[in-house]
Amino acid sequence: MDQNERELNAQEVQRYARHIVLKEIGGPGQAKLKAARVLVVGAGGLGSPVLSYLAAAGVGQLGIADDDTVSLSNLQRQIVHDSAHLGWKKTRSAAVALQRINPHVTTIEHDLRIDRANAADLFSGYDLVVDGTDSFDTRVHLAEAAERCAIPMVMAAVGRFDGTLTVLAPHQRDAEGRSNPRLTDLFPQAPPPGAVPACAEAGIVGALTGVMGTLQAMEVIKLITGSGTPLIGRLLLYNGLDASFETISYRRQAE
Repeated sequence: MDQNERELNAQEVQRYARHIVLKEIGGPGQAKLKAARVLVVGAGGLGSPVLSYLAAAGVGQLGIADDDTVSLSNLQRQIVHDSAHLGWKKTRSAAVALQRINPHVTTIEHDLRIDRANAADLFSGYDLVVDGTDSFDTRVHLAEAAERCAIPMVMAAVGRFDGTLTVLAPHQRDAEGRSNPRLTDLFPQAPPPGAVPACAEAGIVGALTGVMGTLQAMEVIKLITGSGTPLIGRLLLYNGLDASFETISYRRQAE
């Protein structure tokens, strides 16, 4: 995107006025959002609010990666889709919804399942990736590819009434010059089979995915605009039943 394409037109200035008056974002920050290329992996419970809020915020290019179709049981939490789109590919359904939210945003549909073989090639066209998946193995592939491509990854996970959120940027160093932690520093081993039941088996409150996905979108906006302190090296834990938040710190382990 060249300089002219980064500039906000009169309609965009009006659309993003509440961002522009924030000193932490302002016109320069909004221009950064317009120039940003963000890939959201998973157009489900987490991906729905992430995609919706990033489109509304004016992120210029949003990639949507998912290989599933919209089913009736999705609609309790996957709010980017609706009853008229049952049976549609989730990538197409989400892209149509995002154009309704903000026609200034470009969407790219990746109708595929991301794995170790294709992740790095896909990530190379983006500045940042958001993990909205529900598979630990997939999350490992995403984290490895993001590190190889030297881009941050905003990661969240949900279960029943609880959620977690962190930002991975192991290609960068902290204020003390230490390499930022990897996913394996947070989770040295994958959970044993059956330890984390799927939401179809265990159930999940739809609004929980909205809480965690919105927090993911907030971290993306912070990373792009340089405002605030992202959750790098910190894991946010949310308990929806008692409305409590807790943050724990973690570091890169010696190699």
